[in-house]
Amino acid sequence: MPRAQIKDEKTYQKLREKGESKEKAARIANASAGQGKKKVGRKGGKSPSYDDWSKDDLMKRAREIGIEGRSSMNKSDLVKALRDH
Repeated sequence: MPRAQIKDEKTYQKLREKGESKEKAARIANASAGQGKKKVGRKGGKSPSYDDWSKDDLMKRAREIGIEGRSSMNKSDLVKALRDH
């Protein structure tokens, strides 16, 4: 069933089938619908790897995007949670 907030339903469904979160699938589907898949695919790569971030910075980022259970996570758990979000 099409949703008004999802601009590219096919892309959204494919991403969900691959196991992406609802939020991530919606962000990618909406960005690709608005800017084109090629342009969205070239984005990124400007930020250092999460492995290079301090634990405090990882905690701040996890708080920003609402990762639950972050207070009990170690650095490697935070990196995995952020990558999987």
